[in-house]
Amino acid sequence: MQRQEIEVTILPDGRVEYTIKGVKGSACESISALLEQLGQVETESRTAEYYEQDPDVQLHLSAGE
Repeated sequence: MQRQEIEVTILPDGRVEYTIKGVKGSACESISALLEQLGQVETESRTAEYYEQDPDVQLHLSAGE
């Protein structure tokens, strides 16, 4: 299995940048949605991995009650 990680950078002005690595296709959008709840999104760009297909990846999220 390929390594999956989120690289987070906090800039001097307080803005936060993150890059999701090791997740192909649109599965990273679910991860991004969780992180974007922390603040306002100013810009968004997709890496080359976004456009790759990985049919074996499944992401399941559930809200704790």
